[in-house]
Amino acid sequence: MPAKKVLVVSGKRKTAMARAVVKPGVGRIRVNKTPLEIYEPEIAREKIMEPLIQAGDEVWRQLDIDVKVSGGGYMGQAEAARMAIANALLKWTKRQHLRTVFVEYDRTMLVGDPRRKEPKKFGGPGARARDQKSYR
Repeated sequence: MPAKKVLVVSGKRKTAMARAVVKPGVGRIRVNKTPLEIYEPEIAREKIMEPLIQAGDEVWRQLDIDVKVSGGGYMGQAEAARMAIANALLKWTKRQHLRTVFVEYDRTMLVGDPRRKEPKKFGGPGARARDQKSYR
């Protein structure tokens, strides 16, 4: 029995981590076991759909993509899932044209954003803010 081709790709944004599992299929995309068509909130759903729209129907309609996301907020999770899906489509198709389409649209679909929260220091409530003095 021949082995089925399965691809596992990850994406990160802030503290959110997404893992996309790609298999041959009928165009079924799920995020945390929820079909993408009914994923809420709507703005996060549209963010996740961006790489699919840019790639075109003929690329992802023969694939099933299961994305598991954890950590972070809903928008960080959406952007992590979006990055995982975009990288999965690139690795599956191996098309250089697709990479240029993604990069021209939005580079953060493929390349992560390295910014993180600065650690809090002593002497104040935050990373840079200091406790106020009153002199009275």
